[in-house]
Amino acid sequence: MVIAFFKILNLEPTESMMNTELILKNVCKHISLDKVEKDFFISLLEPKTLRRKKIYLQAGEVCRNSAFVIDGALKSYTIDKEGKEHILSFATKDWWIADMYSYISRKPAILTIEAIADSDVLLLSYENQQLLYDKVPKFERFFRILIENALVANQQRLIDNLSSSAEDRYLHFIKKYPSIPSCVPQHNIASYLGITPEFLSKIRGRLARKKA
Repeated sequence: MVIAFFKILNLEPTESMMNTELILKNVCKHISLDKVEKDFFISLLEPKTLRRKKIYLQAGEVCRNSAFVIDGALKSYTIDKEGKEHILSFATKDWWIADMYSYISRKPAILTIEAIADSDVLLLSYENQQLLYDKVPKFERFFRILIENALVANQQRLIDNLSSSAEDRYLHFIKKYPSIPSCVPQHNIASYLGITPEFLSKIRGRLARKKA
């Protein structure tokens, strides 16, 4: 079934692209699907490879797809009037990412989404998501859960930024994104945490000494 899917698209499937089992496991954490429903869902997905530093979504464009990361890592961010980058989220293997405001409202995106490592993703277009709701209504529950979890995570991050120390925020970050520190420049992590790269370096040094 998976190989046939890529043949229909006239693509040579890579090992990571063929791993549609990952996205099915992600979905089946929250809803149960029979074989027909799984096959229909997979048929709506578009595989895409993004090279490091490739802009997947540019602020000002309409976000037409949500992306599920099969391999690699992406970041979403805004740029202020002074040209400073502010990272809102990362997405690594088994995570979804999109500008949800734009994706749902069909208005221009506020966020830019960029690959921070060579990445393979599966794209679900807004139109195909609506078709999925019509043909397999239980997917409305799945995506509702994703949005609810994202809202809870964003609220917790705001609370942490107000009440937690920078070191505690960093420890929470590496627990949430264990693979990120090894593949992301330190200034990206500092931007996400709302601190300077120099201060992050001091935190990492202090933690390293505690372990020694």
